[in-house]
Amino acid sequence: MPKPPQPPPRANPAIDAPLNQAAAALRAGRADEAERLSMSVLKANRGHAGAALILAQALGAQNRLAEAVPVLQRIARASGDPKFETLLASALAADGRTDDALAQLQQTVARRPPFPPAFAEYAGLLAKSGDTAKAIAVLEEALTLAPGEIPLMQHLAALHQSVNARGKARALLQQAFDAAPGRPDLAAALARVLMRDGDYPAATDLLRRALGLQPADAMTRTDLAVGLFEMGDREAGEAALRRALHDQPALLGRVTHVLAGTPHGRFFLRPSAAAAFLKRSS
Repeated sequence: MPKPPQPPPRANPAIDAPLNQAAAALRAGRADEAERLSMSVLKANRGHAGAALILAQALGAQNRLAEAVPVLQRIARASGDPKFETLLASALAADGRTDDALAQLQQTVARRPPFPPAFAEYAGLLAKSGDTAKAIAVLEEALTLAPGEIPLMQHLAALHQSVNARGKARALLQQAFDAAPGRPDLAAALARVLMRDGDYPAATDLLRRALGLQPADAMTRTDLAVGLFEMGDREAGEAALRRALHDQPALLGRVTHVLAGTPHGRFFLRPSAAAAFLKRSS
């Protein structure tokens, strides 16, 4: 059982100042600086949970999460906090210790009240290990314990799609979207399932809605182009691709694939020719 919450520690400028600087550095994308500052706090106080959290995030941002294992083990054992146990499992997996990570997560998901991110991490690691059926069962159990938890619904929908259970994925995403209609990621995810089912009018409506909420999402705009081409609206489809390529030039490969691979599209031998055509048509 997690230990009862302790009273907040008294202010300590020698620790609070570098910790605040570390948090600011992490938010600004300066992971190396956040690492250095959080380590300085941990040298003064080995059990400082806030510093351990920042250190793990900083190392993760540098693809070095495995290095956080010793610190996270210490904090997780001392606190019994499922957040740190889940982070520890992620670090163990990054270190190649998959069995240890699964064992830790199995223990964490048994805690009550449930900690939904632990279930998501557990399911993700199971799926990565090839046990998709068990991963799906884990998330289904999680949703009985935390009904309406949208990240779990998204994760479960993705696993259903991976085994071509599109009906289940569609139902989950529709439920999530109905609960949070202002989220463009849910609108776009539901639209992609609808397109795979051939429901292009409904999908394009959802994609337009997502783009109304997040106009700079160039990938979603290329998805809209797919739906428009499938419905025979070449002009609107090409306009969507021009905008996507303008907003994110790195999507040239995706844009070329959409142009060549959908009905009423156009075939180009070279991506540069596709880019030149779209620029010429703008």
